[in-house]
Amino acid sequence: MIKAEGLTKVYGLDFVSVDDLSFHIKKGEIVGFVGQNGAGKTTTIKMLAGILKPTKGKVIINGFDIDSSSLDAKRSVGYISDNPDIFLRLTGAEYVNFIADIYGVSETDRKLRMEDMASRFGMEDSLNKQMVSYSHGMRQKMMVIAALVHNPPVWILDEPMTGLDPNAAYELKKMMREHADAGNCVFFSTHVLEVAEKLCDEIIIIKKGRDIYQGTLDKLVEEHKNKSLEDIFIEMTHTNN
Repeated sequence: MIKAEGLTKVYGLDFVSVDDLSFHIKKGEIVGFVGQNGAGKTTTIKMLAGILKPTKGKVIINGFDIDSSSLDAKRSVGYISDNPDIFLRLTGAEYVNFIADIYGVSETDRKLRMEDMASRFGMEDSLNKQMVSYSHGMRQKMMVIAALVHNPPVWILDEPMTGLDPNAAYELKKMMREHADAGNCVFFSTHVLEVAEKLCDEIIIIKKGRDIYQGTLDKLVEEHKNKSLEDIFIEMTHTNN
């Protein structure tokens, strides 16, 4: 459902943010994207979502080339950025309806989905308040609701747990698993190794824009016997390596 082939992003003349990255995320999978700050995670995610154009390489989303069939590809994606501070003068409901209008979601479907997700995140009483009055975590919840209101098969999430309270994080993880189990896929970046360990079918670890591991956590631990997941991550991503 997500295929990256030789994905590369160069800024300026010689700063390589993402370097020849390839992976394939299939139906039914939750894949975690792990790396230190500055490793290239957000740049990769923005290329997958069609926000940044790769210097080289190809992105296929749900069978659509993000370059030649960009609208079809983007209709297949629910994207959550790492910054929830947008359109803050709108109420939560106005923002969700704005996104639903863009994707052509019917009045009936958007109402049902917004009410369901607002209930799961405890946001029912905040939908008609301006988002400028929300806490960071509340804004993050509203970004999730808006991103998923068109029921996209492919979820691409950049640090989606940041700022969420434990109950909301639990609900989002449940939603991610439900989504994958329904034959869809989820690709998300995270700094929290425990989340990746409990939730992901596979992980991709990158360092300086290049992948240094792709596979299951069980296989990773098997390859580094008698070491904790945290120790393995620090050893693999240490900047001097």
